[in-house]
Amino acid sequence: MGCPGHRRVTLFAAAARAAGLPEPAVLPWSSVLRGRYELPPGAVVRVDSPGEDPEADRLLRGPALGDGYAATRVEGGPAWYAGVTAALRGLAARPGVRLLGDPAEIAVMFDKRRTHALLSAAGVPVPAALPGELPRSFEELRERLTAAGMRRVFLKPVHGSSASGVVALEFGPRGRVQATTSVEVAPDGLHNSLTVRRYRSTGEVAGLVDRLAPEGLHVEQWVPKSGQGGRAADLRVLVVGGRASHVVVRTSRHPMTNLHLGGARGDLAAVRAAAGDAWPALLAAAEAAAGCFPRSPTVGVDLLPAARWRRALVGEVNAFGDLLPRLPGLPDGPAPGLDTYAAQLASPMYLAALGGARARSAPSAPQPADAPAA
Repeated sequence: MGCPGHRRVTLFAAAARAAGLPEPAVLPWSSVLRGRYELPPGAVVRVDSPGEDPEADRLLRGPALGDGYAATRVEGGPAWYAGVTAALRGLAARPGVRLLGDPAEIAVMFDKRRTHALLSAAGVPVPAALPGELPRSFEELRERLTAAGMRRVFLKPVHGSSASGVVALEFGPRGRVQATTSVEVAPDGLHNSLTVRRYRSTGEVAGLVDRLAPEGLHVEQWVPKSGQGGRAADLRVLVVGGRASHVVVRTSRHPMTNLHLGGARGDLAAVRAAAGDAWPALLAAAEAAAGCFPRSPTVGVDLLPAARWRRALVGEVNAFGDLLPRLPGLPDGPAPGLDTYAAQLASPMYLAALGGARARSAPSAPQPADAPAA
């Protein structure tokens, strides 16, 4: 279940063929959202991201954005979330369908408040969060941050992903304020941009926060991250079947390290050398975060390294964090040398779910409900 033709789908299909499995049939997110599809009996459905399907995005956010809809718009997160979670619940309720991924856990991972609360309750190290209700305006946020003694924070749309709408906010002396974000403010709304920019006037920052607030803003302490080559750095750790299998270092000149925002892959060997005997503890933090989602066979965990790579906090948990092309598995991990999709197909959780798939013929492709019978 994904976006037909997208590399998430094609890379997974290639790994399935290489593993001797039948060619996976592709169930478009748009078909599921419309509720017009059929599945063969006993279907095993891998759930992948709807984020790259333009038709799915319009179905999810279009009604909320109305005539101002554009794929680049930041707003519409609550509508997107409601549509995705309802579609997954409906899919899971179909008789005989088995999902590789749990709808309830995916719903938590796409709610930053619930994820933070779950991890914190489990003792997983996370940044401090602003207590209380979500802020409704810039003025309210500023007052509450002052009372909490928090001067540098990240504002994260509760249902956002890929740094959409994320703002690194800092307050300086004499009332100075600065917001770093990829959000471009335009008359017709807020738009995602590939350019990270800074807003420095109080009016600009207040206007930005006030327009983001209806999306719901989860507020976390800005953790000073370890660096590499003079750039801020963090780690995306893929946990497959409960074990850390792949790690990519992401570095950037900006607070956000996402690769599509100008971030670059860093040197993992140098990170391991810097971490020294603390390296296993970093991986253990990612595995502990993934362990909070025991029915999810694959979890992407973003670690915020601190204390010169000697400890880490969990910044994000991703339901679809496995798109890491050409990244081999850790040599001392559970899938040495395998890419992320081959590693999943070789994991015990996937093998148990697939059952006798190797012995079955290729499954019938999902069909629209009004398609003629074969």
